[in-house]
Amino acid sequence: MKKPHTLELLAPARNVDIAKSAVMAGADAIYIGPDSHGARRAASNSVDDIRSLVDFAHPYGVRIYATVNTLVYDNEISAVERLVRSLYEAGVDALIVQDLGLLRMDIPPIDLHASTQCDIRTPEKARFLADLGFSRLVLPRELSLDEIRDIAEAVPGTELEAFVHGALCVSYSGDCRASFMAGGRSANRGECAQICRLPYDLTDAKGNILVKGKHLLSLRDLNRSQSLDAMARAGVMSFKIEGRLKEEAYVKNTVAWYSRRLDRLVEESDGLYRRESDGHSRPGFNPAPEKAFNRGFTSYFLNGKAPSKGIASMDSPKAVGEKVGKVLKCEGGMITASLNATLANGDGLGYFDRAGIFRGFRLNRADGSRLWPATPQSVPSGTVLYRNRDKEWDDEISSAKTERYIRVDMSLRHLPDGRLALALTDESGNSVETATAEIFSDKAVTPQESPRRRILDKLGGTRYRAGKIVDLAGSLFIPASRLASLRREGVELLDSARSMTYSRRLRLPEKKDALCPQSVLTVRDNVANRLAEEVYRSYGVTGIAFAAEVSKPVGESQVMATRYCLRRELGRCLLKPEGKAWCKGPMYLVSPSGVRMRVEFDCSRCGMNLYMQ
Repeated sequence: MKKPHTLELLAPARNVDIAKSAVMAGADAIYIGPDSHGARRAASNSVDDIRSLVDFAHPYGVRIYATVNTLVYDNEISAVERLVRSLYEAGVDALIVQDLGLLRMDIPPIDLHASTQCDIRTPEKARFLADLGFSRLVLPRELSLDEIRDIAEAVPGTELEAFVHGALCVSYSGDCRASFMAGGRSANRGECAQICRLPYDLTDAKGNILVKGKHLLSLRDLNRSQSLDAMARAGVMSFKIEGRLKEEAYVKNTVAWYSRRLDRLVEESDGLYRRESDGHSRPGFNPAPEKAFNRGFTSYFLNGKAPSKGIASMDSPKAVGEKVGKVLKCEGGMITASLNATLANGDGLGYFDRAGIFRGFRLNRADGSRLWPATPQSVPSGTVLYRNRDKEWDDEISSAKTERYIRVDMSLRHLPDGRLALALTDESGNSVETATAEIFSDKAVTPQESPRRRILDKLGGTRYRAGKIVDLAGSLFIPASRLASLRREGVELLDSARSMTYSRRLRLPEKKDALCPQSVLTVRDNVANRLAEEVYRSYGVTGIAFAAEVSKPVGESQVMATRYCLRRELGRCLLKPEGKAWCKGPMYLVSPSGVRMRVEFDCSRCGMNLYMQ
């Protein structure tokens, strides 16, 4: 029988509490940042905390990946080596890395995943990284199913990970220096200032404003929950949720949503797929991604081209939410509205003012169509109201008792020598047996099967739940306390067996005949230290320009490459008959804070580049 393909739901965690919540909600793996060199500086955790997470997650077969995915400077190499050693000793399963300098560091043989910051757009780049010993490649969000399939065919045996949900960077990850060039905060060092979420004017070379005050680079959020089967068939095994800065309710809700959909995919696959970890999750609430923070959803370029309804969130970079009605009157601290939803005290509402700016407020009290904001509002009649926080739904998630259990079958039998034995087998095939020292021979006066089943079924307080119970002990009388003790002994043995059979993968060897697909590297390739330079030169690179963070470019330089295109998004694509072309010549994005970028439309690849001085 052909071995089923494993599917992994990979959840983000800002801290250990959120990580544990994600485990209980159904995650197969967690990615979390240590106290340095993670691409989200605001989501750092001590090694001791990560060790406690490992101890919590591994009994469920859930893997823990640490993000050491920033560029490393020469004077930081020793510190990163110490960090990696401590993470390995803490039991971390793999590192997610961007800087190839780690391949030459003095570190333990920990498994390595190539971060999406490695910019793996082509089969050639994928093959190179696989040859360097990366067991997994984290693909760019921009790739289509066909492009994913081409990469999968180029690297058989290498795991592919792809994003399925969360915020979208407008630039290819790793190929963005805009934040660094604008204010010295490097995205490749975990300090992105998110200047893509700012409002911009689009101007021509003479300063004429073509589009005014819109969030022209702010994209909607990714949601590919309807495409999991197609992604799996294209070669994806790990489905990644973005959100290491998100709150616990967001992570729990999103994980529970995708876990249910993956479970359904496994159930309907006729044995083609199985989940990577063990256990069954009961979230205790009905997950709904549209209720959590989002800027509107898009599947991005998964089907090969941008969705016809667009992929940007130009009106606001915030979560606008669902339309709930219109304002009829606003006076005396009260709003009277025509509503299509029932609102509750504590809901978050918002509206667009006359200038097109989204204004939000908390609802202090709701009584049918009469609403009392917590802060004074002046909202014109006819204004559309949106709800971007559903207080009752938030409370449901916060109060929900989320459980995760591993099914265990039991078999109770009377041994030929008179002792009593209990065998336990979990859903992964781990099997243990324990037996009493004393001999049982007395017959019971009353039937014993139902009472014994109730005692064996009492697995509360453990991670197990009883599945099939086979009682072959007949009419023996077994004291309840002794049977309960036998059950506890069996559970302890099963815990030990699961711990002993847990397998942590090790780093794969480099292939000496690997060849870098580029002979010359530019600033866009993010080489930041001597060890990374050594790696590239040993595999055929003859020329290297160092990263902008190490040697800041002089004059105008490309700061962003994106598959997103303003012409296409605004209906001005020159390649479409209905497109209304702008005048020829350079265009610029200008923010109120003074950020200014030249826009270059790259029609040959249906994309866009941005430049800055």
